Amino acid sequence: MTINESTKCLFNQSPAHIQSTAQIFTSLRFAGLSLLLMVFLFSGCSAPIKSPTPSLSRPQSTAPHNKPYNKPYKVRGQTYYPMSSAVGYKERGIASWYGSESGNRTAMGTRFNPHGLTAAHKTLPLPSKVRVTNLRNGRSVDVIVNDRGPFKKNRLIDLSHGAAKRIGLHKQGLTEVRVEYLESVASNP
Repeated sequence: MTINESTKCLFNQSPAHIQSTAQIFTSLRFAGLSLLLMVFLFSGCSAPIKSPTPSLSRPQSTAPHNKPYNKPYKVRGQTYYPMSSAVGYKERGIASWYGSESGNRTAMGTRFNPHGLTAAHKTLPLPSKVRVTNLRNGRSVDVIVNDRGPFKKNRLIDLSHGAAKRIGLHKQGLTEVRVEYLESVASNP
């Protein structure tokens, strides 16, 4: 008895039908592998979007890094090192506001305007534009960081009174916020 005859005997099928069944299994195997390959190739397209993180390389910025207000400085014995680039910067923390310093000079040397949309941050490059979002009510404001501070423990950013009003912070004094870098700006408003 030959292999074809034993196969015919075992399955009671003709050799042509067995060959056609083998072709179907081969086609299904190929289709399955193709589907698996497609899933593998396109799985990267559905990966969750990660928020940008600061890179180790230093991208070019329009912020004047050689200015004194962008060099390391010391306050109350603590040394602060301003970032050379804030690309990808995003942080959560406590915001406060200040307004009684009207007429005083900012770290950049301009007069502080309590009604303007400005802020103080310890390490962002000056000047930088950031979006500050009040996490209690979802309101946000875009401000120019043109000063250094706040130097109280656990504070991330100080907003001018005008910026604090925009996000509903002016009545409570402190709130949790998210600060996101938008861009460097060539001049201070």
